[in-house]
Amino acid sequence: SQLEDEISTLRQVLAAKEKHLVEIKQKLGISLMNELKQNFSKSWHDMQTTSAYKKTHETLSHAGQKATAAISNVGTAISKKFGDMSYSIRHSISMPAMRNSPTFKSFEEKVETTVTSLKTKVGGTSHTGGSFEEVLSSTAHASAQSSLAGTRLPESEEELQC
Repeated sequence: SQLEDEISTLRQVLAAKEKHLVEIKQKLGISLMNELKQNFSKSWHDMQTTSAYKKTHETLSHAGQKATAAISNVGTAISKKFGDMSYSIRHSISMPAMRNSPTFKSFEEKVETTVTSLKTKVGGTSHTGGSFEEVLSSTAHASAQSSLAGTRLPESEEELQC
């Protein structure tokens, strides 16, 4: 019984002290949001100083640098391939000469494979496979139709010059 009375007294004292703490914080202008910000900042700082965080940060930083270098190399290779193709276009007498180049053949095969794969995944197999030229032609035709549908042709020479 005496122990229960002491516990009750301690609870009353604790409640009074908590109420007093709230009043002091209100007078000092400390809000719950400020306390949360401080706790978060302290926790973030404590986490950043751990060895696990430092090791992870170093590893991810190193991986990021390697990924950046790899992407840069891929970009350079693609640029070189397109440069080779544009050189071939500029210096060839006709389009058939470019179409017979190894770079274009490789590109054409990859596009045909991709188109076939997409046709299979999207709509099953089509009744005709269609060559690369047919696909390009139909795509160009569809693109021209959609761009013509949304544009207005100039009515006078003045509009054309603007």
